[in-house]
Amino acid sequence: MRKTYKFRLLPTKKQTQKLDWTLDMCRILYNSYLVDRKNHYAQTGKGLSRIKQQEILKADKETIESLNGIHSQVLQDVLFRVERAFQGFFRRLKERRGKAGYPRFRGEGRYDSIIYPQQPGFQLTEQGLNLSKIGTVKLKKHREINGKTKTCTVKKEGDKWYTCLSVEYEPAKKPIPDKTIGIDVGIKSFAVLSDGDVIVNPKHLRKSEEKLISKQRQLSKKKKGSENRKKARLKLAKLHKKVRNQRSDFHHKVSRKIVDTCGFIVVEDLNIKGMVRNHHLAKSISDAGWGQFVSYLEYKAADAGVRIEKVPPHYTSINCSVCGNPVPKTLAQRIHRCPFCNAVLDRDLNAAQNILLKSTAGTAGSNAWGEAVYQCPSLNQEAPSVRAG
Repeated sequence: MRKTYKFRLLPTKKQTQKLDWTLDMCRILYNSYLVDRKNHYAQTGKGLSRIKQQEILKADKETIESLNGIHSQVLQDVLFRVERAFQGFFRRLKERRGKAGYPRFRGEGRYDSIIYPQQPGFQLTEQGLNLSKIGTVKLKKHREINGKTKTCTVKKEGDKWYTCLSVEYEPAKKPIPDKTIGIDVGIKSFAVLSDGDVIVNPKHLRKSEEKLISKQRQLSKKKKGSENRKKARLKLAKLHKKVRNQRSDFHHKVSRKIVDTCGFIVVEDLNIKGMVRNHHLAKSISDAGWGQFVSYLEYKAADAGVRIEKVPPHYTSINCSVCGNPVPKTLAQRIHRCPFCNAVLDRDLNAAQNILLKSTAGTAGSNAWGEAVYQCPSLNQEAPSVRAG
């Protein structure tokens, strides 16, 4: 299995300048090879492959001296990013879901990471992280790494630097709990479990909204290109990062608690991209971060040997979890009242029960709707080529 460890880097002033320069050169190279692909298609009607661009890169390194100041595998990773951008573009064209989104050029500050795909481009030592062409950078190694390190990503977030080390390892075998649970995620409550537990929605973005608006207004008043604007942009980025970290920390803690206590987890297979098109709920849905939460659940469950299943979300809020009859209700109606079996319970709890019943465990554990595993409780501007001079 693969796991990623994230550590804070503490580069010197000289190393910071070198890292910033490397990012900017990779960004220029990325834009250059986007131009090459576009021009090649316009001239020949055929695409330009990554293999051909690798040959072009090899020739460029002989004529552009500055490229030799960057590790060769870091430069090659730029070509892989260009290729992935076009692969995504063609996939979206084939799917025909909205705009395909032609690969865009990266503006200043829009290229924030470099990747060393394998050793010896990077090496962990007692002094820190040794990066080819940059040197040994100190890092805060707050925990031990379990497994064999495969790739290294160096990323800039605001004015801070981090490294993400991808590790291949064998998960330790642990006893798996017998408990089976269905999870209904929501906005009023972050999640309701089929056993009646309710997880409160912390609403990190909503709580920081006034500060974010204030910082955004301050930024908008600064003159473009000025140092004061750069400082204001950095302050705004730090506040956004704080909100993002709060949300991530909350998801980690909740998902860890669920995985440690359950042996089988059932969640809805939600189309979140489609749901955020509802402009009345988009901000609240994004603030909750359901996609990230489920992602954390999945990788933690895989590590612990816990089974997780996704079920279709259709009618989980409408059908009665006791008798199975449809009971239509508006979003304002928070209590599920079934006129057929007289069941009365919270609508989110009813949905969580239905999610569990839709799973293979729910089907196997009941012969009828009233015999659920858990009984109901009551509640473009074109960029020039790097070789253009």
